Amino acid sequence: MEKLLKTYDFDKLVEVRTPDSVKWNLYGKDVLPMWVADMDFPTAEPIIQALHDRIDQGILGYPLIAPELPQIICDRMKRLYDWDVQAEDVVFLPGLEFGLNLACRLVGNAGDSVLVQTPIYPPFLAAPPSAGKFLQKVDLVCTEQADGVLHYTIDYEALEAAMSSQAALLLFCNPHNPSGRVFTRDEIAQVAEICLRHHVLICADEIHSDLVYEGHIHTPLASLSEEISQSTLTFLAPSKTYNIAGLRCSIAIIQNHDLRKKFEEAIAYSHAPLNVLGLVATAAAYQLGDEWLSQLRVYLQQNRDYLLTYVSQNLPEMKMTNPEGTYLAWLDCRALNLTPSAYKFFLTNAHVALGNSSLFGAGDDFVRLNFACPRSRLTEGLDKLREAVESR
Repeated sequence: MEKLLKTYDFDKLVEVRTPDSVKWNLYGKDVLPMWVADMDFPTAEPIIQALHDRIDQGILGYPLIAPELPQIICDRMKRLYDWDVQAEDVVFLPGLEFGLNLACRLVGNAGDSVLVQTPIYPPFLAAPPSAGKFLQKVDLVCTEQADGVLHYTIDYEALEAAMSSQAALLLFCNPHNPSGRVFTRDEIAQVAEICLRHHVLICADEIHSDLVYEGHIHTPLASLSEEISQSTLTFLAPSKTYNIAGLRCSIAIIQNHDLRKKFEEAIAYSHAPLNVLGLVATAAAYQLGDEWLSQLRVYLQQNRDYLLTYVSQNLPEMKMTNPEGTYLAWLDCRALNLTPSAYKFFLTNAHVALGNSSLFGAGDDFVRLNFACPRSRLTEGLDKLREAVESR
């Protein structure tokens, strides 16, 4: 008899304003937060059950990494991407930002440059200077398509022109935050070829790789060739996919033996232990979370389509990307002439907190909106934005 699969209700409103929630407590209670990449859905029941089972043991001391966990990661990479990874290539980190900062410290010398492609996730902009490196920004190309949707592409000429003799590292984000692009195999291959020619290592943030929509395929950059794998370190995590960012467990796949050893030594020296429950949740997510994730992607894609239609019909002066992955939309408010900035205008007049584009290296006229919430909450937020614009 065929086993019946559980159906998850992503429309259900649940209590999310917990006392320790950054998302729901950074602003006042009258503000609807749609800024940080944190979903308003409970995580998958198999993960919750695994955490309960571990807590019920009653011992929560310093953890060792379970011997089977690296192989679980390897099996997942093979199954999803046909990427051959060995267990020794897998390194665990207490968060992706920790990994970004470590990469900027370990690669190159003081005063070397680290390249980023803007607009970009704010920690990309903060990590190089904190490591004594020069931040070299290269803008992505933004074009408006015939349907009014924004589309971001890589400026290969500008990227290569920025590859000075001091360039040591490229921080590369795919799926891209905040544009939602899932760069194609050909696009990432061109990026890798430029970096190889200039002997620049690549730090590939692929944390949203599980959240890719119909018609698009995520290709791990390091999977393109053996030569590229030796010049790439890849960051992954279940945190965005399964809404468990607070458990602080991320993954680096580093197939270059010498670079991996430098990372492992630096992690040990940093005395930044992993979260025992984060390790438990990671194993449960990657072994038992596929059905929940499959249903989540369908719901998020429907939210994305609803958002596109709403903006087109009710906020026609506002343009937006059509996210190919992630649950983040990038909204262009330049035609609205909002002051003093789009972020502050909507916070003050709509009581909606959105991502502030100035933090992404993109000026004051864009905002990032997180649509990973029940449809009714998404509608509430959009109605507030529309009313604020109409009341100017």
